[in-house]
Amino acid sequence: MPHHLIRKLGRYVHLPPEDEAVLARLVHEAAWIGPGRDLLQEGAAAKAVWAVLEGWACLYKQLEDGRRHITAYLLPGDLCGAPIDCPSPVNYAIGTLTPVRAARIPGPILLAAMESHPSIRRAVWLDMLATSAIQREWTANIGFRTARERIAHLFCEIVSRLQAVGLADETGCLLPLTQEDLGETVGISTVHVNRTLQELRQAGLITLRRQRLGIPDVAALRKVACFDDVYLRPLSSGSDRDRGTVRRSEAEPVVGSEAATQNIIA
Repeated sequence: MPHHLIRKLGRYVHLPPEDEAVLARLVHEAAWIGPGRDLLQEGAAAKAVWAVLEGWACLYKQLEDGRRHITAYLLPGDLCGAPIDCPSPVNYAIGTLTPVRAARIPGPILLAAMESHPSIRRAVWLDMLATSAIQREWTANIGFRTARERIAHLFCEIVSRLQAVGLADETGCLLPLTQEDLGETVGISTVHVNRTLQELRQAGLITLRRQRLGIPDVAALRKVACFDDVYLRPLSSGSDRDRGTVRRSEAEPVVGSEAATQNIIA
């Protein structure tokens, strides 16, 4: 039973037993893949969705000279890809960071399951929206946070995501990442990663022992990271304000008003 996948998708909508059984069948051929292997190579056609059931994988871009940037982590319960048969080559690769148990679900098969099971369909689409929200936060992390804030924010996010599938509590989690991995994720050198981790340790904000991240003071680390986990919470059908929608009357002046046109770059 793909416990982590069901638990994650079940956060978005209620999944009846028959839907859980469908998800179990979709990943029944899951296999273990060793670390440092590619599940999908850049330039290949994306004709399937990968489901990570155990272990850690990542999306990454790599230049010809070997430099790599990790653009996303795939944790237990995560899906990667869209349930459509897209012949266009992908501009990323999926690689394993640890031994990973993963299943390749052909797009048409997942799409058929979604069409015949509305709860699965809604859960998968909401999960894709959540993945997009995480990607935007990673972009912001690289764009304007300091090295200290970047790593602190990443740690807060990892713990929150693993909590959602029962693999962590607020005080910490397994962290099978190297300093090189962290540098390739937050866009700083390995030397800078080492220095930043030492600063966080000395400030009493984290502990790192035997690939386990400890967070002695959750509130303090979140404050340093300017971390707000609202983007990680399951989407629900609330009011416009609950969903973050801003009404026109509450927004800034629209383009064309005197106040707005004063801020247009000449």
